[in-house]
Amino acid sequence: MIKVEIDEGSGFCFGVVTAIHKAEEELAKGETLYCLGDIVHNSREVERLKTMGLITINREEFKQLKNAKVLLRAHGEPPETYMIARENNIEIIDATCPVVLRLQKRIRQGYLTDSDKEKQIVIYGKNGHAEVLGLVGQTDGKAIVIEKAEEAKQLDLNKSIRLFSQTTKSLDEFQEIVEYFKQHISPEATFEYYDTICRQVANRMPKLREFAATHDLIFFVSGKKSSNGKMLFEECLKVNTNSHLIDNEKEIDPSLLQNVNSIGVCGATSTPKWLMEKIYNHIRTLIKE
Repeated sequence: MIKVEIDEGSGFCFGVVTAIHKAEEELAKGETLYCLGDIVHNSREVERLKTMGLITINREEFKQLKNAKVLLRAHGEPPETYMIARENNIEIIDATCPVVLRLQKRIRQGYLTDSDKEKQIVIYGKNGHAEVLGLVGQTDGKAIVIEKAEEAKQLDLNKSIRLFSQTTKSLDEFQEIVEYFKQHISPEATFEYYDTICRQVANRMPKLREFAATHDLIFFVSGKKSSNGKMLFEECLKVNTNSHLIDNEKEIDPSLLQNVNSIGVCGATSTPKWLMEKIYNHIRTLIKE
């Protein structure tokens, strides 16, 4: 009999859980609720909340809104968003993750109070990602975003650097960037770094690797837009080449289930538990057929 197991450590992080609870609470009141951007990078969960009445809007639509109620998701927003809300009498339901909130304040503080005016504020993160937009906004758009360790080499190392990180990035690569700056920055400049990676996400990696290594076949469930999903899936692949990224049960190729003894189902911090369970049940059905 083939063993099928769901990874207990996978699924929503607490920031996403809070945002979804806030949305459900507001929707239960029967009022119109808008969400600025997808509440989570998972189309299935977005669809579920849409059926409950949540209306997802983009930035342009947000600017046109007046006298409405808008939920800000866990990723956080730049100061400009709050300014528009005040001007347009928009009630904000703020579900920004506390880890992101602390990071925003720290960047803002560093940007405004650091006596070194020539300093470069560098954010290790994904360009254009919702959280990163909120972080860059704290510096009036002046922060430099680097996506990979190699990009650190392109910076002006004669100027001081203050390094921060998007909360869901790889801890290993962050350390690599830190080491590079420590070794190469000019003696006239100063370098300070702040490890702002969320441990709830970072700690998943070793556990996920362990889980992926103990199964013959892995189905990693994640929305295609999730940067955290892409990163965690790559971790699975490192230890188990028979790992497959899927968005829903329809993407499962039944031929993969041949000649395996154990199957693992896991996912990103933006993957709902109910979706992993649905996929788990679908696999059980395919095995019995």
